[in-house]
Amino acid sequence: MECYGQSESGLETQQIQQIMEWLFASLMNAGYLRRSHLIWDLGEQDWKQVALAGLQRDEPVFLYRCNDRPSLPPEHCCWRLMTEYPSLIIYQLEVLER
Repeated sequence: MECYGQSESGLETQQIQQIMEWLFASLMNAGYLRRSHLIWDLGEQDWKQVALAGLQRDEPVFLYRCNDRPSLPPEHCCWRLMTEYPSLIIYQLEVLER
């Protein structure tokens, strides 16, 4: 899993490990064993390049919201809230239907 912004997230190592373990388990349960991307987002950041690179390679892109609101997704995309995660702060990038 490729991570972006983790060192700036302000989260403790134990909390980061717990989140990543949950995400790995979710991916494995879905039968996905390839590369994925996890953005540790402080809000008001530009993750467009990272997000689009993952989408172009058909790799899932996730965002962990460290503040009140997630950063804006790339054009024609949205951050879908992953309601399976108890604290409701993990999102998956999805392409909007046209």
